[in-house]
Parts: sequence; C-alpha cells; structure tokens
Amino acid sequence: IQKTLNEWSSQISPDLVREFPDVLECTMSHAVEKINPDEREEMKVSAKLFIVGSNSSSSTRNAVDMACSVLVVAQLDSVIMASPPIEDGVNLSLEHLQPYWEELENLVQSKKIVAIGTSDLDKTQLEQLYQWAQVKPNSNQVNLASCCVMPPDLTAFAKQFDIQLLTHNDPKELLSEASFQEALQESIPDIEAQEWVPLWLLRYSVIVKSRGIIKSKGYILQAKRKGS
Repeated sequence: IQKTLNEWSSQISPDLVREFPDVLECTMSHAVEKINPDEREEMKVSAKLFIVGSNSSSSTRNAVDMACSVLVVAQLDSVIMASPPIEDGVNLSLEHLQPYWEELENLVQSKKIVAIGTSDLDKTQLEQLYQWAQVKPNSNQVNLASCCVMPPDLTAFAKQFDIQLLTHNDPKELLSEASFQEALQESIPDIEAQEWVPLWLLRYSVIVKSRGIIKSKGYILQAKRKGS
C-alpha cells in the first residue's frame, strides 16, 4: 500500500490532494497484468476478500465488480470470504455471516462468481452455514498457525459434503485502520489521513490451470472518507 501510494502521489497534481476529493483512484496501471481474453479459458482467477471496516455487505459486490474491472474478466472462478470483523469477546455466528453470504450467492446467480468458500469456520459454524445457504460453500480455509492438524470433526464433515479444506497463514487482522492511515499520511502528507477508513481488501491470484503456476497476483483496496 505504501509503495503504491508513494508512486501514485509522485505523479499527480498537488492540487488534487489539496482539494480533498471524496474519491481518489490510486492505480498504477503498469503494475496490473490484465488477462488476455484469448487466454481466459486457460486461467483460474481466484480471490480472498477481507472485510476491514464495519460497513454493509454491499462491499462484497463492490470488491468483486472492481476485481473483474481491473483484470478485464466477466467473472471470478472462486472467492473465499474471510470471516467478517466482530467485537472482541463475541463469537462468530451464522447471523454475522448471512448478509455477506447472501451477497456472494447473488453474485454466483448473476454469474459474477463460479464458486464461493469460507475461512476459519469450525465444524459447527460450517455446518450451520451449509444447512442455511442456498449456494453451498465449496471450500473452507483453516489457519495452520492455530492448528497443526485438521480437526477430525471438521475433516469428516467436509468429506461428507464434498467441501475442500485448504490452509492459509493470513494474520487475523490483515490491515488495521491505524496502519492504513499511517501509510496514507506518510505517502501523501497533505491529506487528512484520519478522515479515511479502509472498507475491504481483496487479494487475487491468476493461475495457469495446466501448469498450476501463479501468473500474476495483487491486492485491491477500497477506503472511504468519513461522512462521504
């Protein structure tokens, strides 16, 4: 984020920042490898979405739409939803997941996404979501930092319902509001960094199916100015 903001701010007019517009599109086009339409069938485009701010589930659609636009594709092959942020001391429940999952289901039905998955759900949480959902999760990521061996009950449930268990090592908080504002202030000194809050972060990978190698990867982030 810091590097992108530094490079972007060095190329724009200082007047743009002084005006404090509500929308700043910080894109370095040379850093994004768009997908050639002729090669689309040979590529698998997967993404993991991290909801950062306490905002509506519309972030899900915004993130997928932006990823499709940046990569110039009509749909993403898979999207994994990281568990949404909840208050300290509160256990993640089906109610927390439902609004985000419903939006993912809508995106599957409108053919923006092929398959959807979850992250860090235990057997009970995954079972509740599976039984409630219209579009079933096809995968669940497990953090290897918290468990060296897959829990047997989770493994058995996933096998029964053909859910793929994957592993990841993402930190619990990938991006905090404070660290984002710090990066923003250092890159663009004239901006009122404390006015901006990150909403979501999407990490994408473009994989060559036949060879199983990553052709390109990157992050897309959306932040909002308070009150806008």
